[in-house]
Amino acid sequence: MLVVGAGTAAIAQARAAAAADAAALAAADALSGFADGSPCALAQAVATASGAGLGDCRIDGLEARVTATVPVGPLTASVTARAGPPG
Repeated sequence: MLVVGAGTAAIAQARAAAAADAAALAAADALSGFADGSPCALAQAVATASGAGLGDCRIDGLEARVTATVPVGPLTASVTARAGPPG
């Protein structure tokens, strides 16, 4: 039973990571003018479409920092990703 629980947690963590990456990229696209709309609204839409929640969205210049969350039973998997111009 513990192995199933650990496997479920690992899957939720991977889903949260993928959602955070995609949401941060969407927000950065809005910041740089490649996508229309509010950066955090786009991050929310992408996280939701990925089956995750948006825990946080912060903008600093042209950099977006996004936290995506996925429930794992009574706990929550949470991953933060950032995206912006190279440099």
